[in-house]
Amino acid sequence: MDNRLFIFDTTLRDGEQVPGCQLNTVEKIQVAKALEALGVDVIEAGFPISSPGDFHSVIEISKAVTWPTICALTRAVQKDIDVAVESLKFAKHKRIHTGIGTSDSHIKYKFNSNREEIIERAVAAVQYARRFVDEVEFYAEDAGRTDNAYLARVVEAVIKAGATVVNIPDTTGYCLPSEYGAKIKYLIEHVNGIENAILSTHCHNDLGMATANTISGVLNGARQVEVTINGIGERAGNTALEEIAMIMKSHHEIDIHTNINTQKIYPTSRLVSSLMNMPVQPNKAIVGRNAFAHSSGIHQDGVLKNMETYEIINPHDVGIDDNSIVLTARSGRAALKHRFSILGVELSQDKLDSVYEEFLKLADRKKDIHDDDILVLAGAERSQNRRIKLDFLQVTSGVGVRSVASLGLSIAGEKFEAAASGNGPVDAAIKALKRIIDRHMTLKEFTIQAISKGSDDVGKVHMQVEYDNQIYYGFGANTDIIAASVEAYIDCINKFVK
Repeated sequence: MDNRLFIFDTTLRDGEQVPGCQLNTVEKIQVAKALEALGVDVIEAGFPISSPGDFHSVIEISKAVTWPTICALTRAVQKDIDVAVESLKFAKHKRIHTGIGTSDSHIKYKFNSNREEIIERAVAAVQYARRFVDEVEFYAEDAGRTDNAYLARVVEAVIKAGATVVNIPDTTGYCLPSEYGAKIKYLIEHVNGIENAILSTHCHNDLGMATANTISGVLNGARQVEVTINGIGERAGNTALEEIAMIMKSHHEIDIHTNINTQKIYPTSRLVSSLMNMPVQPNKAIVGRNAFAHSSGIHQDGVLKNMETYEIINPHDVGIDDNSIVLTARSGRAALKHRFSILGVELSQDKLDSVYEEFLKLADRKKDIHDDDILVLAGAERSQNRRIKLDFLQVTSGVGVRSVASLGLSIAGEKFEAAASGNGPVDAAIKALKRIIDRHMTLKEFTIQAISKGSDDVGKVHMQVEYDNQIYYGFGANTDIIAASVEAYIDCINKFVK
């Protein structure tokens, strides 16, 4: 069996479906270029029929990257496929990813159909897509809960119809690794013509088994894995690209290889985290900030004597530079630009200048500047051209007194001021903000996160605001947590103010 494993990255499709992680076209292109440098084989660029923005992004991503295959998702519907074909017109290598649910649950409740009709629709979609592109991937949605014998019939039919890749998703993340691996093995042993297509895994992490299921699928014959950077995705997320890549690199006895340049993993992880405003959990495998940290005295002693006593991966192999330049208030633009470059962020000279000014202010307030700190600065810089900006904020608060806040906003160049009292400084500041932005808005979620530790740390605030029956997500970062909260609220408003 072929020992080449193809990496299908769906960060820009499945990953971008995470609430609050939506990217604009420019940001998607930035991620796509990073994925190309990382060495992914296929970039699933979007679901073109879902929105004009997605359609436009697939077009622009197709123009921006050269060697990876650009894939567009569709349902088993001719109109979807027509729109996908149009979106891929500039792609050097193109693929249509079409499919339909195959589990009895999907057939009965989602489609109000029957097994035979589902096979007919699957075959028709694949045949139609093959009229336009040479690479057609079929997904059997909820394959994890689909009867193996029926799934084999579907797979055999779509391969005969022209599918070059068949995706076997564990859509709900329910399968056990042994169960999922056995499913892949069953298909290889029972599908006539299976040698004419590649079997692909697409595992979700609802029960924390996405990576284990994916590896089990690979060991049983799958030769494409569908993954995302940092494991982001619907609900609990998808299989993490970095985990699969490093498992293959670490376990030589498996003798299966990817095209991933593993030294690009860490900067790509940080880029995606920054652009999507989605922090990487500290204990995340491979890319978490604690992944190569040792606090136990026994562990520290062992690592100092020989790294391999407690580290199975060399940090340099994933792009973590132990000897990186330390950034302080005395660092120049060149040092800051160099660090951004290592993290996969490219800034124009004008943007670098504006970020550098904010960097100096932060460096004066903090003793230690972390990668996450400067990525936050880059993220804040991306929001500077919003219509509504915070000019000033003053808050009086204490024990036994009611908090009072006054703030000033610049709205399309016009200045506004307001003051309000509230049950705490954040409440007071938000109420003052609402006196200027007089709309019926409801704060649905408010999350504060510190990047590292210490009273001088940068606080990151994520907010979810409901307005006009729509949910909007905002992000703010500041060493002043009240200011970060107001900035996050303004970020939400900027997304719906007309």
